[in-house]
Amino acid sequence: MKTIPTAIPDVFLIEPHVYGDKRGYFYESFSAREFEQSVLHTTFVQDNESMSTYGVVRGLHYQKMPYSQGKLVSVVSGLVLDVAVDIRHGSPTYGKHVAVELSGENHRRLFIPRGFAHGFAVLSERAVFQYKCDNYYAPESEGGIAWDDPALGIDWRLPAADIILSEKDRCRNTLAESSPDFDINIPVY
Repeated sequence: MKTIPTAIPDVFLIEPHVYGDKRGYFYESFSAREFEQSVLHTTFVQDNESMSTYGVVRGLHYQKMPYSQGKLVSVVSGLVLDVAVDIRHGSPTYGKHVAVELSGENHRRLFIPRGFAHGFAVLSERAVFQYKCDNYYAPESEGGIAWDDPALGIDWRLPAADIILSEKDRCRNTLAESSPDFDINIPVY
């Protein structure tokens, strides 16, 4: 696999080696050994999958300590704009984000470490999205930031009239209004 740094340290785009011929393609979607050598030594303990239709925006979500999660995300089919926002107080990239296209065609994955909020927008008719998580989901630990926080400046690449949100995501606080759940000086791994 090829590990591609992003504009924010600790967030990595991962591109697998895809082998294709007239029959189709093959690629190794995950190798703990390669991941640990090039990104981080962590153990993924839970896999999740969601299916969403065009216009759905999920996010920006995270889990608070001690249940924070790092995620390795990918798209099985369809196209999404995937977003990671640094919410670690004191970080030089606090409030900055990385946005990348993930699709069933490009087979890319994005690693979002603990201390980041995560979300995605479905740009295709439908998308199947997978998450590898390095901590178990804990509902009492849910956190979130407004997907449309103007200070974040995220272009979701969807017309406002097409955006579909959950009830929870409609009423999230902005980053400035949110509690400081992470600090760059407090280790999360």
